[in-house]
Amino acid sequence: MRKAIGETERRRAKQIAFNEANGGIVPRSVSKRIKDLIDGVYSDKSAKDDAKAIAEAAAVELLSEKDLAKRIKLLEKQMLDHAKNLEFEKAARVRDQLALLREQAFGAAGHDVNVVPIVPGKG
Repeated sequence: MRKAIGETERRRAKQIAFNEANGGIVPRSVSKRIKDLIDGVYSDKSAKDDAKAIAEAAAVELLSEKDLAKRIKLLEKQMLDHAKNLEFEKAARVRDQLALLREQAFGAAGHDVNVVPIVPGKG
């Protein structure tokens, strides 16, 4: 711990010396609006994808059971592929689409299939 603190102090002293030697630079915090930060996370493309997913989910009632099963299986595969490629935002978006699709098709809120319900007296 002392070694880390010492290194931090050494770097701070070096930075202060540099700032003074180069015109009296005054460090200040970055100030950004929260909206600016959020805009970096969400893009127009993701908004279009979400709108498309909602439109597709609205057409669930028109799908046959076989087509519905295919659609669910496709979304599950996409979600796993995104997660495998470390594209977690995309995986979460597909997960949400999948939950919405299941909710509209089966009338129940989507839930995680890996969660084991706790039943009183069965533990």
